Amino acid sequence: MPHIVFIDPDGQEFQVLVGTGMTAMEAAITREVPGIDADCGGSCTCSTCHVHVDQDWIDRVGRARGMEEDILDFAVNSNDYSRLSCQIRLTPELDGLRLFIPRWQR
Repeated sequence: MPHIVFIDPDGQEFQVLVGTGMTAMEAAITREVPGIDADCGGSCTCSTCHVHVDQDWIDRVGRARGMEEDILDFAVNSNDYSRLSCQIRLTPELDGLRLFIPRWQR
């Protein structure tokens, strides 16, 4: 079972043990991680689950493409490491993934 770490804007870490196949958004919502609202329920139509992927993980996670990239164009504090957590499917290879929650979501 992979675990991921969500880091809020103040540096507080939330370690979450997740089932393989879940999205990072589903993991955050079910574990009540503050700052991940997921207003659209994971349908890639808002940016309330926006995270910044730790630079050491971006190549394994991959960068936003297509519709996700379009949504992130309108997200506050979007950068080259931005992803919608609803689009990050968790696999054993992502065990230890670190995701930063942008300040604007708090």
